[in-house]
Amino acid sequence: MSDTYYEFGTAADRWDRAQMFFEAKEYMTAARILEGLVEEVPEQVSPRLLLARTYYHSARLGKAETELRAVLERDPVEHYARLMLGRTLERQGRSAEAAGHLRMAAAFSGDFDFAPDAASAQGPSGA
Repeated sequence: MSDTYYEFGTAADRWDRAQMFFEAKEYMTAARILEGLVEEVPEQVSPRLLLARTYYHSARLGKAETELRAVLERDPVEHYARLMLGRTLERQGRSAEAAGHLRMAAAFSGDFDFAPDAASAQGPSGA
């Protein structure tokens, strides 16, 4: 496949194509398209966040972490990026570092189900 396929069309066309490949679990292809979009519009959070997700799902955790940190530089209260960064750090065996991001994600979203130690704080009955 040539590089021109990934570069074809408007940014909106490429965004749609990247989402289609992501939904089809073709993460490497989605990442290839998104890398070009992120380079073209580095200030936009959505393409970078989807790129981080493609890296996460394809187990390229270092790249996912880099993109998630870039998202958080632009939007420090983006709770999904915080959650993803926490999960990415956990998958890398960095649980202590992940805990702070997971707590912030829970606070920003109001959903304390994914906060560290949420289950142990509720007790055995979940009450």
